[in-house]
Amino acid sequence: IVSHLPKGPTAFFKVSNVVPSKVIKNHGNATNHIPELNLHGFSTRLGHRVGRFFGSLFPHNAQFQGRQIVTFHNQRDYIFVRQHRYIFEESKVEDKETGKAKTKARLQELGPRFTLKMRWLQEGTFDTQFGEYEWIHKRKEMDISRRKFHL
Repeated sequence: IVSHLPKGPTAFFKVSNVVPSKVIKNHGNATNHIPELNLHGFSTRLGHRVGRFFGSLFPHNAQFQGRQIVTFHNQRDYIFVRQHRYIFEESKVEDKETGKAKTKARLQELGPRFTLKMRWLQEGTFDTQFGEYEWIHKRKEMDISRRKFHL
C-alpha cells in the first residue's frame, strides 16, 4: 500500500519478482543523491494518474551530479521498477572529425529490481470501509482480453 499523505490518493500493488541489489551481477552502490525519474508507457487516463502518483513520491529537484535514475516502465499493466546510474567513459579512440576522444555512455544497475501490479486506486487516504475507489482490478472481468490494457 502506497499512500500520498495527507489527502491521498492511495494505491495497492502486488509486488513480485523482487531481486535484491546484492544478487544483481556487477551492481553499483546507490548514493544519497536525489535521482532523476523516468516514467515510460503510462499513456491512458488512468496511466497518467498513476504516473503522476509515482512522480509525487520523489522530490522534483533531481541532483544530476549523482547520475542516478529511477525508471517506472509500464508494459501490459505491469510496472517494472529499476534504478540505474549512467556512467560516461572516454575511449582511447579519437573521433576523426573533431580530434577529441570519443565518450561512451553506459548504464550500471544499482537495484533492487521488482515488478508491481496495481490492484486498486483509492481517492483519499486508506479507508476500506468508506473509501471511494477510483479503480479496482477485477481479475475475472478485466483479464479476459489480452489486448486491452488499463494503465
